[in-house]
Amino acid sequence: MNTTLKITKIGNSAGVILPRELLAHLNAAVGETLSVVTTPNGIELTSAEPDFEAQMAAAREVMARRKRALRELAK
Repeated sequence: MNTTLKITKIGNSAGVILPRELLAHLNAAVGETLSVVTTPNGIELTSAEPDFEAQMAAAREVMARRKRALRELAK
């Protein structure tokens, strides 16, 4: 799906209106959270996984605690 979106002023910020078809493609609805990742070609927009941030926080904690073991395993 290729589409052009216009940037709109929303208060002190800017935003884009996502057409119904694009929301359906993302499997997202109004009020849900989207994940934005920057890539060399622009951005990647996906439906956010509810537990992703909690999982990443747990992974960072384990990596910080087990840094030496992870370095040894990487050899």
